[in-house]
Amino acid sequence: MRAKLRYRCQDCGALQPKWMGQCPDCNAWNSLVEETAAPAAKAAGGNRFAGYAGTGSIQKLDEVDLAEAPRISSGLSELDRVMGGGITGGSVTLIGGDPGIGKSTLLIQTLAYLGNIPALYVSGEESAQQISMRASRLGLQAGHIELYTETCVENIIATILDKRPRVVVIDSIQTLFTEQLQSAPGSVAQVRDSAAQLVRMAKQHHISLFVVGHVTKEGALAGPRVLEHMVDTVLYFEGDPDGRYRVLRAVKNRFGAVNELGIFAMTETGLKAVSNPSAIFLSRHDEPVSGSVVMVSREGTRPLLVEVQALVTDTHASQPRRVTVGLEHNRLAMLLAVIQRHGGLTMHDQDVFINVVGGVKVAETGADLPVVLSALSSFRDRVLPPRMITFGEIGLAGEIRPVAYGEERLKEAAKHGFRHAVIPAANAPKKKIGGMEVMAVKRIQDIIDLDFF
Repeated sequence: MRAKLRYRCQDCGALQPKWMGQCPDCNAWNSLVEETAAPAAKAAGGNRFAGYAGTGSIQKLDEVDLAEAPRISSGLSELDRVMGGGITGGSVTLIGGDPGIGKSTLLIQTLAYLGNIPALYVSGEESAQQISMRASRLGLQAGHIELYTETCVENIIATILDKRPRVVVIDSIQTLFTEQLQSAPGSVAQVRDSAAQLVRMAKQHHISLFVVGHVTKEGALAGPRVLEHMVDTVLYFEGDPDGRYRVLRAVKNRFGAVNELGIFAMTETGLKAVSNPSAIFLSRHDEPVSGSVVMVSREGTRPLLVEVQALVTDTHASQPRRVTVGLEHNRLAMLLAVIQRHGGLTMHDQDVFINVVGGVKVAETGADLPVVLSALSSFRDRVLPPRMITFGEIGLAGEIRPVAYGEERLKEAAKHGFRHAVIPAANAPKKKIGGMEVMAVKRIQDIIDLDFF
């Protein structure tokens, strides 16, 4: 009997009886993939989806034990920071990143640093010899780590339940398959079902699970979107594979703050935690230059100093260019319109380029004021005062709006020796911080009227 085919959307998971160019449920283009509609066999003991988050007992909310489970230190302070203080028992963490960025290196180091804690590394991509060679090259004491090369989920789960490790690494989820489905490994159905079985096993047996996921060319995790909903923590490993520094960012975390940032340096002996990340994002100019300003961003619970650079120059094209690296492109166009409407300065005949030094991406609105200051500095070729920082949001009416944790940002800047600050008036501290001179601004015109412009 010929197997019946159906098509599943990789974005929303909706099923369709035939292939279409656009998913009618989520309107995503070219997202439908073929899979075989095979009846799923029941797992031993009944429904294979039972007990996904633990035993199904009813409890009153005030009777639930609130004692926090002890965390396991990974041996990497930046990884512990991103995960909320360490590895939680029974947690499932999904790590994504570009090929060659260092995901496997990070995880093999983590297992090596766990010491006598039982750990299992399951690889569906590399042989045991390749993994052993990497650990040897990094100089790790990894003799206690058990290696298992397998792609069948049922065999992996049986081995884990037999060995009973406390921490397990799956590298990667796209290479696994379950015998309950006939589709190829890496398909939407296989990724979803394989992940569901692994998550259920980790929750029921209190095993900390790390899952490596591939990313698409757009930088998103490959596979069904439901994969991110099933796990407890989603981490993105970012950076230039040819560069030295890597950024680990939490976009989902049930055990800590989201948008937390961890900075690593790639060395000959593996990844090293960077204790002072602000230093790597600040340039060292031999002499003051125009178009450069330092902003205090906030990533998770950490204030971070980054340099914003602008280049404003005459355009030779009919349409001036607006280019941003590390910032949202549409926000630059909005800020230039605010400068023109409420500040009386026009840059319609200028190319404007904005860059955040070091490859870090800034998504918060506190970058508005630094962008405007750096653009005005380059446009008028005026050098900003040395050791000056800034942050603040700019509204469409030309007002300078406050941002969260203003005092903490100023204290962080004062620690690094900064002595001047241009900030929203609502963020001005009541007491002087570290001898810092604060220039409070309320409107866009107040910025243009500053002495150094």
